[in-house]
Amino acid sequence: MKKNYARRYANEFNIFRCIYQAIWCFFIAIPIFWLFYRFEIKGRENIPKNGKFICAANHVSHLDPFLVSTAVMKPIAYMAKKELFENFGFFTLNMDWLGAFAVNRQKLEVSTIKTVKELYKTNWLLGIFPQGGIRKNKTIEKVNKGFAVIAKAAKWDILPISIIGCEKYNWIPFGAKVIVQIGKPISYEASQDEIIETWAKQVASMCHYKYVETVSENSEVQDQQEFAEA
Repeated sequence: MKKNYARRYANEFNIFRCIYQAIWCFFIAIPIFWLFYRFEIKGRENIPKNGKFICAANHVSHLDPFLVSTAVMKPIAYMAKKELFENFGFFTLNMDWLGAFAVNRQKLEVSTIKTVKELYKTNWLLGIFPQGGIRKNKTIEKVNKGFAVIAKAAKWDILPISIIGCEKYNWIPFGAKVIVQIGKPISYEASQDEIIETWAKQVASMCHYKYVETVSENSEVQDQQEFAEA
């Protein structure tokens, strides 16, 4: 039977996956970042010391989840497009063990909501790339509304994170200056529109990107009542 990568349970975010993600961060990602990049982390003082929050970053390369996890230094379950899980192999198995779960980028589905609810019961954070995919045009635009819906329904603040320097690369930007900058948390108590705008403006400012005030055409979301009932 094919595994349902869109539906995760709390017991899957266990010590073994924590260790696996830590091995990737501490023994693979961090040595590579420090040896081959001019790597810098800014704004770590903005990371909340207690409670749950959502790590929401711009998305410019396949390295981004490792960059964010290295900067935050906590286990993070990332949302990843469901197409990445369609062909079983090392890549899919690796994403599975890193705690990623499949989502439909066209709309926020019940399986996603239920998986986020399972994270309540763990020490894991949620990782989201609100633009929905890799964007290298140095513009923050077409932001999906789903991350704001999740933040408000889950009552988790959002930690805006900018990734700078990987725009021209997919994997190993040898010698490049790579910066992960962490902004100030955004309260879930703000309105959905305020959350989206504040996140977009913070990330655009940190990256020195252009901000275009648009949302994704495919950003179908359920309301908070539907989230609560899922």
